[in-house]
Amino acid sequence: SLNIQVEDVRIRAILSSYRKRIPVTEGYVEVKDGGKWKQICDAEWTKHNSRVICGMFGFPGERKYNARVYKMFARRRKPSYWDYSVNCTGNEAHLSSCKLGHAVAAKANSTCGGGTPVVVSCVPGRAFSPTPMTGFRKAFRQEQPLVRLRGGAIVGEGRVEVLKNGEWGTICDDNWSLLSATVVCRELGFGSAKEALSGGRLGQGMGPVHMNEVKCSGFEKSITECFFNKESLGCSHEEDAAITCNVPAMGFQERLRLSGGRNPYEGRVEALVERNGSLVWGTVCSDGWGTMEAMVETWYWPGEVSADHVVMSGVRCSGTEMSLSHCLHHGAHLSCPKGGGRNAAGVSCSETAPDLVLNPQVVEQTTYMEDRPMFMLQCAYEENCLSTTSSKTPANSYRRLLRFSSQIHNNGQSDFRPKAGRHSWVHYHSMEVFTHYDLLSLNGTKVVINPNYEVPESDYSNNFMKCRCRYDGHRIWMYSCHNGGSLSSESEESFPGLLNNQVTHR
Repeated sequence: SLNIQVEDVRIRAILSSYRKRIPVTEGYVEVKDGGKWKQICDAEWTKHNSRVICGMFGFPGERKYNARVYKMFARRRKPSYWDYSVNCTGNEAHLSSCKLGHAVAAKANSTCGGGTPVVVSCVPGRAFSPTPMTGFRKAFRQEQPLVRLRGGAIVGEGRVEVLKNGEWGTICDDNWSLLSATVVCRELGFGSAKEALSGGRLGQGMGPVHMNEVKCSGFEKSITECFFNKESLGCSHEEDAAITCNVPAMGFQERLRLSGGRNPYEGRVEALVERNGSLVWGTVCSDGWGTMEAMVETWYWPGEVSADHVVMSGVRCSGTEMSLSHCLHHGAHLSCPKGGGRNAAGVSCSETAPDLVLNPQVVEQTTYMEDRPMFMLQCAYEENCLSTTSSKTPANSYRRLLRFSSQIHNNGQSDFRPKAGRHSWVHYHSMEVFTHYDLLSLNGTKVVINPNYEVPESDYSNNFMKCRCRYDGHRIWMYSCHNGGSLSSESEESFPGLLNNQVTHR
């Protein structure tokens, strides 16, 4: 009944075809005990044990492998066996949570009763599949995901949101456990869960709370199959559940580093790239370097030896990539007029970030039309806040304005700080353009906050808001306002009311 206590665990690739792959998905399971790596005898090994090993290394499941090849390899090279077997239920997040099995009777520490060393073959999630293995990608492809993560700083963490009746909502943290968190992690193509977070630790969501008091056995294919209380009375977004998952080791942190900063979490970005057949460290060109690119630079290790020459330029990221090498860039055709050195790209990393979200209900409740004379709009005209046709409007005429209150909430985990310092603030402005208000047509309005991504946020998908509206020439009605990402993709595609004035859906 004792838990397993070892110094370390690893999957060591044995076959040459797997040694070249990243991540390592198949090989011997080895434990480090007494300073030495040892194999485990497969005499009492079960699928539940393999499930735990794959989960702790970031893989959602395991598969069969060619046992004959490994038996031949074991005969050629005598293994060094660990003294014990392993007993897991399959729900453990780590091997250390499994129970210590029987002592293995080994002869000269080379055989295990006719068995061979334990081998696991894990199936990676689609985001981590080796490119030649297209079958892996097909196995995990989903037409319509029912679960997603939002507000996390890195891959494999975030606030858990589920899709119900075409609308995304959160999970209340009552009875939220590591077991339920692991079901979500595996469903999304990650391994077992490292943490089950409560209290809105990774930001508060918007919209409904879909699930409460979730209870999973650990073997469900989806969190939607688990038992839960449909009544979420008393649950607010301050109780939104979140998770952090085990993800495969992709080696990205070994190819990026920061140098010259005041602390280990800031500095100039340096990348390890191949040039003329050898790996060299160099800087990233700062032309076009912005918040999106800086957000991708999360897998790194502190550097010591400086490298001034530019090795990457033209970097353009969407913010969802796992490494700078996955972003668009010039490749070998470098173009950086400013050069590296002091002009190289840099970052300052933080564990938390703000998350700005518009309140759609306030927009619906406060919208009205106003005819205002041009001489009262001089400031708005100078700041380019009026439409382009206003330049042809006489000063003694009127402009018809769509007016509404814009209430912006910070649902993130840190304070919002404008890009510009206080010394540069003029009038009521904290930066040049922070919000875009667009009347798409007579039937649709779109509002975007932080349009140029000048301020880092934990989630940019909720930065815009869409509304349907009806205008009869004198009055306007705004309805069905919602934030970006709050509805399913099908609901957004069939978004009615933008082509005509008919209010057919409410």
